[in-house]
Amino acid sequence: MQVPDRVALFIDGANLYAAARALGFDIDYRKLLEEFRSRGYLVRAFYYTAIVEDQEYSSLRPLVDWLDYNGYMVVTKPAKEFTDSTGRRKVKGNMDIELAVDAMELAPSITHMVLFSGDGDFRSLVEAIQRKGVKVTVVSTVSTQPPMMSDELRRQADVFLDLVELQTKIGRAPSERPAREPREFTPRDPARAMPAFLNRPTPTKVQDEQG
Repeated sequence: MQVPDRVALFIDGANLYAAARALGFDIDYRKLLEEFRSRGYLVRAFYYTAIVEDQEYSSLRPLVDWLDYNGYMVVTKPAKEFTDSTGRRKVKGNMDIELAVDAMELAPSITHMVLFSGDGDFRSLVEAIQRKGVKVTVVSTVSTQPPMMSDELRRQADVFLDLVELQTKIGRAPSERPAREPREFTPRDPARAMPAFLNRPTPTKVQDEQG
């Protein structure tokens, strides 16, 4: 009898949201868990996102709270706000270090890592995880213009899974979105920032961003 893969999901929240939005559908996170539970033994599902501390409420708060209660390990840290040379307000919230540390720590306990991100900065992490004998699948998309998936990360991965292939299994059309549907914060879209507090504390890692 074949032993099932011990799988861990590492979701770059802002990157996955941007990819799904570019493809014209929303992620159903309950279906996402069910899909990967059907593919092996799901050890852990991490979800990473930055937060803006001075916001009392945003549409993302229900999503983060729901994820925390429904099978996801939510990892957050404060986003940094600054004004660029043109005087425009910008928000910076990179979770690469937090994701990389968790992946390296969990690697001895899994046989298959699934990374939801097309960010080429993760190429070195994927290579390091592979050296530990772990298979790595990267989920993003090349079906948009420009592609959301970096070429160097795609080449490094053992398996590349285009988000389009998962759409019928983990997605829903925006027209099916309920009222006040939560959306992901992205550094390029400060209007989608989320608050510093939730209904109950989530596992939080606070670390200064590099670069």
